[in-house]
Amino acid sequence: MKLKSTELHPLMQEYLHELHVLRQLSGHTLKAYGLDLSDLQNFALEDSVDLLKVSNAHVRRWAGRLHSKEKSSKSIARALSAWRGWYDWLTEKDARRDARAGKVTSNLVANPVDDVKAPKRLKSLPKALSVEQALTLVNQAVKEAEEQKDLETVRDAAIIDLLYSSGLRLSELLGIDVMQSKDRHQESAGWLDWDAAEVTVLGKGGKRRSVPVGGPAMKSLLAWRELRDASSYAEESIALFLSATGKRLSPRTVQARLRSLAIRAGLPTHVHPHMMRHSFASHVLQSSQDLRAVQEMLGHASIASTQIYTSLDFQHLAQAYDKAHPRAKAGKG
Repeated sequence: MKLKSTELHPLMQEYLHELHVLRQLSGHTLKAYGLDLSDLQNFALEDSVDLLKVSNAHVRRWAGRLHSKEKSSKSIARALSAWRGWYDWLTEKDARRDARAGKVTSNLVANPVDDVKAPKRLKSLPKALSVEQALTLVNQAVKEAEEQKDLETVRDAAIIDLLYSSGLRLSELLGIDVMQSKDRHQESAGWLDWDAAEVTVLGKGGKRRSVPVGGPAMKSLLAWRELRDASSYAEESIALFLSATGKRLSPRTVQARLRSLAIRAGLPTHVHPHMMRHSFASHVLQSSQDLRAVQEMLGHASIASTQIYTSLDFQHLAQAYDKAHPRAKAGKG
C-alpha cells in the first residue's frame, strides 16, 4: 500500500485506537505518539522501505536523522518508545493471525527497534550569575544593611556575602554556630573562626571542610555578630543566623529573602541560594584555573562533579571573545 506522507498507515491508526480504548491514554499522549509514528512512516517513504520490512539498521539511521534535526534526547527516546510499542503490537498481532481467519498482518520476526537507544541526555549546566550580577546583588544587600541597620537586613547582607565568598550549600550555612561548641552532647555542625577568617562546615557524607572567608564578607559578618550579640536572643541560641523569633534560620526564609533582594537589585533572573554556590565556583575557576582548589572548597568527593564548571568557564570566555575580539563577529549579520 502506497501512502501519502500525511496519511497515517491503517495499522498505525488501529494501534492508536487500541491505546485509546484499552489503555485509555490521554489525548495529549496519543497525539504525541501519532506524530512519532508519522515520523517513522515518512522516513520509510523517503528511503522507499516497506514499514513491515524495516530493519534495525533502518531504525538506527532514522534515530540519527532525528538527532541531526536537533531533537532533544527526551524527544528521541519518546519516538523510539512509540516505534517500539507499535512493532511490539504488530508482532503480537502477527502471532495471533490464526485466530483472525488466517490473515497475515506482517512478516516481522523481531522488533527492529530493539537495542536502539536514544543518545544520552546532556547534563544541564548549573545556572550561575555573571561576576557583574553577583557583585550587584551583594552590593545591594550591603547598601541596604548600611542604610537600615536593622537585624534582618544586616543578617541578610552577612548571609549573601558568605554564600558568595565561600561557596557554601544552604544546609551548611544554616548549620554554622557563632563558635565551636565545647559541649560533647551538642557538637556544632559548623562554626566560624573569627580570628582566622575561616568557616568550618559539615558537608555531604558527614565530611568536614574548612573554607576561607574573604575580607568584605568578614566585615558583613562582624556587623551582624555585633547586632546579634546585642539582641535579646543572643544567649538562647548558639546558631550564627537567627530568625526574627530567635530560632535558627530556616531554608525557606533565606530563599524568600534572597529572591526579594534580587528583585530589588534589578537582576533579570530568579536567584536562589545554590546559584550563589555555582557563581562562586565559576568565578573562582575563571580567575585561578585551579580545578583541584575549587573541588576542595566546594567539598566535592569527585573531581568530575567540579569539572562541569569548566563548561561555564568556557561559556564565559566565549562571551568575552564575542564582545572583545575585533574579528569575533566577522561574517555575521
